[in-house]
Amino acid sequence: MSLFTHVARGRLAAWLTVVAAIVVGAAVFGLPRPANPDPVSATGLSAQWQSTVAERLQEQLPDSDVQPALVVAGRSDGGPLTPADTEALAARSRDLSRFAVGGKVAPPQVSPDGKVALIAVPVSTAGGQEQVADTIEGVRAALDGTGAGLTVEVTGGPAFTADLTKVFEGADATLLMVTAGVVALLLLITYRSPFLWIIPLAVVAAAEQLTLRAIDTIVPALGINLQAGAVTGIASVLVFGAATDYALLLIARYREELRREPDRFVAMRATLRRTAEPILASGSTVVLGVLTLLLSEQENNRALAVACAIGVVFAMLSALLVLPAALVIFGRGLFWPFVPHAGSAAREGRLWGRLGTAVVRRPAAVAVLSTLLLAGLALGGLGIRTGLSETEQFRVKPEAVAGAQTLAKAFPAGTTQPVAVLTNPAAVDAVNRAAAAVPGVASARQGRAGAAVAQVDVVLEAEPGTGASDRAVEALRAAVAAVPASAPPAVEGADPSTGAVVGGSVAATYDTAEANGRDLRLILPVILLLVAAVLVLLLRGLLAPALLVLTVIASFFASLGAAWLLFDHVLGFPALDSGVILLAFVFLVALGVDYNIFLVTRAREDARRAGTRDGMLSALRVTGGVITSAGVLLAAVFAVLGVLPLILLTQIGVIVCIGVLLDTLLVRTVLVPALAFLLGERFWWPNRVRGAAGEAVTADDRPRTLLLSRR
Repeated sequence: MSLFTHVARGRLAAWLTVVAAIVVGAAVFGLPRPANPDPVSATGLSAQWQSTVAERLQEQLPDSDVQPALVVAGRSDGGPLTPADTEALAARSRDLSRFAVGGKVAPPQVSPDGKVALIAVPVSTAGGQEQVADTIEGVRAALDGTGAGLTVEVTGGPAFTADLTKVFEGADATLLMVTAGVVALLLLITYRSPFLWIIPLAVVAAAEQLTLRAIDTIVPALGINLQAGAVTGIASVLVFGAATDYALLLIARYREELRREPDRFVAMRATLRRTAEPILASGSTVVLGVLTLLLSEQENNRALAVACAIGVVFAMLSALLVLPAALVIFGRGLFWPFVPHAGSAAREGRLWGRLGTAVVRRPAAVAVLSTLLLAGLALGGLGIRTGLSETEQFRVKPEAVAGAQTLAKAFPAGTTQPVAVLTNPAAVDAVNRAAAAVPGVASARQGRAGAAVAQVDVVLEAEPGTGASDRAVEALRAAVAAVPASAPPAVEGADPSTGAVVGGSVAATYDTAEANGRDLRLILPVILLLVAAVLVLLLRGLLAPALLVLTVIASFFASLGAAWLLFDHVLGFPALDSGVILLAFVFLVALGVDYNIFLVTRAREDARRAGTRDGMLSALRVTGGVITSAGVLLAAVFAVLGVLPLILLTQIGVIVCIGVLLDTLLVRTVLVPALAFLLGERFWWPNRVRGAAGEAVTADDRPRTLLLSRR
């Protein structure tokens, strides 16, 4: 630990550390920004997925970078369109030709009930999301004032892209301001000092900004496409939460040491010797946990893995190098009005000491009741639904969603996103007949065709992303694969003997859900093994790590059940996003075990002097306040993800928030101490904690005076 204790050798060393941090920060901001590599596919899935194969085959078709923006018009009163309405829309369709590829737009198509008109405007997607967003904005502006009594909406793939881009406009600034405000408020409440909160907040904010800048360089340099928004938002929140947690732990121990040592530099060196191990263990656990997402089938998850790992590394370095240097530079006065002097009595820990004494009286009953409470909350997840349709992704309804819902009332719901079947030109008729005969298919017709590849456009009856849509995609794939000689040309990663391939955004949504299921089955056991390995190395035992992992799993299922009750009965969310469970599990396991690490490492330290029972009581008393503050702060920071209007981010934030609170207020405070009190010295099995005289101290032969003095 000499690297970290060096920062507290004296004022000069502390200033040199701060200056070195500023230089490193400037170097990070000066790093080159490599070009963002092209995504492996629109969904981030590799070529082993049929939707990706279809996407690559579509590149061989003419006008492969053209998609229709769908203009949906209906009367505001819900009545049939009048001849004047139809004429006004026909005039507008001619005006929209300037946005269309080829300069032509077909006349409006009126629904069978005469209430809705549809205009398809082929727009180019070659310029990327920003150009698509500009084009859609132009189309919408051109439609203003189309006709009295008419409601006109633009939907379709390009419109969804534009609205999603608009969702994240200014999102980073909003997220940063709200997160910083929440952290500042909670630090001010925790420290009750007008000055102390400024130092950790400044250090944490600097770490977050360095993280975002490093992500811009490192993720693309690794050949991973970086989609700003969700990735940077989650990474930003994680850095704020983790770095502030480490700052709370270090400052609490520093204040404790200042009551023992008149020299603040000696106090800080002692602080770093005691806190470096749990902070490094905690950070390593989170880094290893998030890096398991590199095993994911989705490129966005792999980008998130690298981004979050970078952030946690910066959080650890800021807590162990920069923050200690800043604290010793400013001295004890930072703690005003509650300045800790050598020999002064501790004000903290009385509540947690009384709680520990209550738990130690009846540990078995407390453990059973805590387990039953977690199990009861987990039962709330029975009947949980997963998978959101395309129109259910947003908490607020953008125009593309409203237009899709209007369109679904008058035309088949799949009209907004037809399924694309890619095959040989010679097999188009056979594939067309096979697709039209599939249950759930509204229509099938030949689309674009090239020299070697042809496309059949299939409209499903069900709304994209629903269970009925998924079943139709399955049936469609089975039907067209059986068509003789319908194999598409070979592409990288494709099996030319499998028959025609089914792609498009609807099939891609289905494949993404399947990929999420595969990720769950692979990543969940891997992250549990990694966390258990870190705990075994840290605690040098087997039983305690196993119990801690089990408690984290229990709190995850409890938080998932409690969150689902909130989503289903209060917020009215139709289902969980298919990617939520994986991400919530990774973050909760990696972060939830942190508080157990903070508690149990201190308990082991104190148990060497007084035995397991008194050591756990002492650890609960001295760490209770800081760990509770850290947990509440981390939960609040993740809840801030709810300011972004995507249901995916809101659900991740709520589940992690509930899980962290359970870990902080129930698992760490009650359940883990109860298990330690029940097992005594066996809690550390097969390791043995040594007493002050070098003898193994057990729950039966330990001195009872310390326990009585704590009461």
